[in-house]
Amino acid sequence: MLDSLIEFFTTYGYIAVFGVLLLCGFGLPIPEDITLVAGGVISSVACAVDGTFMQALQSCHQVHLMFAVSMAGVLIGDSTMFFLGYIFGNKLLKVKFFARIVTQDRYNWTQSKFEKYGFWFIFAARFMPGLRSPIYVVTGITRKVSYIKFILTDGLAAIISVPLWVYLGFWGQRQLTGSSELEHYVKKGQMGIITIIGIAIVSLIIIWYIKKKIKEKTNI
Repeated sequence: MLDSLIEFFTTYGYIAVFGVLLLCGFGLPIPEDITLVAGGVISSVACAVDGTFMQALQSCHQVHLMFAVSMAGVLIGDSTMFFLGYIFGNKLLKVKFFARIVTQDRYNWTQSKFEKYGFWFIFAARFMPGLRSPIYVVTGITRKVSYIKFILTDGLAAIISVPLWVYLGFWGQRQLTGSSELEHYVKKGQMGIITIIGIAIVSLIIIWYIKKKIKEKTNI
């Protein structure tokens, strides 16, 4: 898939990267991280600067433009899903396309998790391929979060994930021998992010539990 995306993006440029990321927000079954890595690869190919990775990073404006384009595609896609839920509410779930994305089980699950974890759940959704779109739709439907709070939370998560994959693609094109090796690093990065998110969630649960117990003891 990485090779196909690189070829497609090389042909159609930044607008193709933006379009695919926008469609990813609508649930397009293409991994967002692979798309971002491919964007980083073509920005490296377009840059003819030699030298170390850091020297190339400082000299190549293409990769920084790719980062900006990618952020725009990601955030506009996420915002569109939020606004569709916010504007049309539960009526949206009667549309076949959205009914497949937001099943009743997913709707109930998202509601329960949002009630429990609040903004942390929106933050974590950015790192949940396949669940991101339904979570953002349901967040809009519930209308429990303003758009400003939603985009700030989502943007905070995106500012971590988007540059990670774009600059990994930029580095990989210059340092690695082929796309298969780069995809290996992508998988390692995915596991690393999932592990960090998991540790953070477990830590928050432990902190919440300890505070609850302390409060119960003080009220006795």
